[in-house]
Amino acid sequence: MSAGSTNLERRILRRAGQAVVRYGMIEDGDRVLVALSGGKDSWTLLHCLHALRRRAPVRFEVVAVTVQPGFPGFDTGPIEAYCRARGYAHFTEPSRIYEIVEARRDPASSYCSFCARLRRGVLYGVARREGCDKIALGHHADDLIETLLLSQFFTGEIKSIPPVLQAEDGENVVIRPLCRVFETDIRAFAAARGFPVVCCGCPVCGTQQKRKQVKALLGRLEAEHPGIKASMLSSLGRVRHGYLLDPENRHRRHGLAGQGRAGAVFASER
Repeated sequence: MSAGSTNLERRILRRAGQAVVRYGMIEDGDRVLVALSGGKDSWTLLHCLHALRRRAPVRFEVVAVTVQPGFPGFDTGPIEAYCRARGYAHFTEPSRIYEIVEARRDPASSYCSFCARLRRGVLYGVARREGCDKIALGHHADDLIETLLLSQFFTGEIKSIPPVLQAEDGENVVIRPLCRVFETDIRAFAAARGFPVVCCGCPVCGTQQKRKQVKALLGRLEAEHPGIKASMLSSLGRVRHGYLLDPENRHRRHGLAGQGRAGAVFASER
């Protein structure tokens, strides 16, 4: 690798390591299941975790799984060959995701969200079966920022993707070690390393118009105001609740349990 690629790798590993430590993602003795889709993000994630494992002060295992959703054209061969050549623990998990989505999806619902729920279900089941303590996903800093804006623009909420998530089943824990790494670095690193990036084969891949629009908006803003994405990422960890339109802020400040009689009077219709 060139000097530039080496510096890029160091930057990515430093930011991933900082995220792991800051959010307590990995503990001694953990067995981490990496969701390896074959995209640039999941390849970078797998590389980072193996690199961090060699230098970390705690012991942990890394095993990768590629969920075969059944999409036409999705070839796991290059993924399996690459992992085998480098001695990475990896296996492919068959599923009926595509079949189920095509048969049961409500036409009014999002194809991607339904597919994502099914994929998470498969990953949760695999993690339990394989004795894995954590499930690592390749979401990066741009994903967090884009999701924040999508939530604000289209659902009227302030929320994003958490670096650590306790699943609703009460057993699985999802971690995102690349949450502080930007997509430009990941794209350049994946190209420099020559990862065998494969297409997911999803029939609606690349059709998420709202996310594409938000990504383009952020790209223009970053070009005009360099550092704006880093500032937005930082804001996700510096929430000032007292300056938001949340009525619970008043109750928290004054120790009130509810609006009380005065609130009822002001809110009533006359």
